[in-house]
Amino acid sequence: MNLKEKNDLSTENGLPYNYNYKVYIYMYYIIQTENLLAALQKTITVIEKRQTLPILANVLLICDEDRLKLKATDLEIEIGSEAILLETHETGEITVPARKLFDICRTLPADSQIKFTLKEGRVYIVSNRSRFVLSTLPATEYPVLDALQNPTVFKISQSALKKLLDKTAFAMAQQDVRYYLNGLLLEINSNSIKSVTTDGHRLALSSVEQSLNIDSSQQIILPRKGIIELLRLIDDSDDEVEISLTSNHIQVELKNARFISKLIDGKFPDYSRVLPSDCPNMMLVNREQLRGALIRTAILTNDKYKGVRFQLDNHLLKIKTHNPEKEEAEEELEVNYPGSAVEVGFNINYLMDILNVIDSELVQFNLKDSGSSCLIHNEGDTTSQYVVMPMRL
Repeated sequence: MNLKEKNDLSTENGLPYNYNYKVYIYMYYIIQTENLLAALQKTITVIEKRQTLPILANVLLICDEDRLKLKATDLEIEIGSEAILLETHETGEITVPARKLFDICRTLPADSQIKFTLKEGRVYIVSNRSRFVLSTLPATEYPVLDALQNPTVFKISQSALKKLLDKTAFAMAQQDVRYYLNGLLLEINSNSIKSVTTDGHRLALSSVEQSLNIDSSQQIILPRKGIIELLRLIDDSDDEVEISLTSNHIQVELKNARFISKLIDGKFPDYSRVLPSDCPNMMLVNREQLRGALIRTAILTNDKYKGVRFQLDNHLLKIKTHNPEKEEAEEELEVNYPGSAVEVGFNINYLMDILNVIDSELVQFNLKDSGSSCLIHNEGDTTSQYVVMPMRL
């Protein structure tokens, strides 16, 4: 057979080869499917479904000697990850459609291997008897956030960082015109880190004591999306992460991932002025009993306002609600409350959000009157505190 007349793409020594003419292979490696899938899962969630630039729908792949480095960005947040290669024949870099590559890896057997080849501006993916060809865009056009210059650097355990974010992230505002509320405040001091969020109706504050080798205190505001992405990357382990801060960016270096985000440029409200200090009435209530009562009461709340009324007197808590259909719900709980009679209204969703992140058996409510904010925290533990404004019902 005359090889020059053969037009199909075949392989020679495991490499794609065109019989019409020899084509230079720009990148070729072999990787375990599950390794590539795990790396993709860390990065591609930052990619928006609708893009202003076509290349932002792609993931950047950089083939090194023994590792494949991945990067994805939406121009505000960048996430990088790594995967170990089984074999490397030709190094290089390219960008490919992120979602398509992820879906291919997701549907292949986890124990399979992928042969990944770049030639003539297209990527060839071969796994057993499966074969895919993907379009590409040049790596040189991919927007990568600049390296941080002269950052403040410190280390913290993943579990401590996760606690700070988990305990407060729920109270961030969503699309508020006060853009600085659409994020989370991190206040870093030489001996502690605090996280604070508020949407103007409630406030969440959490702190961890830790000795940090920093010269001065700093306050930064992380955007909402950045917090969500960072929570996906960290876990409850004692492994340390390295955090680097500048006036405009934060970088979090994990074992097999790197998170970089622009910061919100704004002045966060003075949260210390919001924390109630004069609350003579204190109630201790079982967390699970209160949570169950609120879940049942929520069935008949007003769909628009979600308000419930707390009536406290002589160690008894009555929770009442009604709706425009003149339906009513009432729950009674025995509580530890020696104070004077108090009646106050709350948004039931705000209370549920707090109870979902509190982890003690008993919850402490500190109240003044029907027109003042309520301070909530674990019994005898104020490392995490929550403020809820009252509702007029």
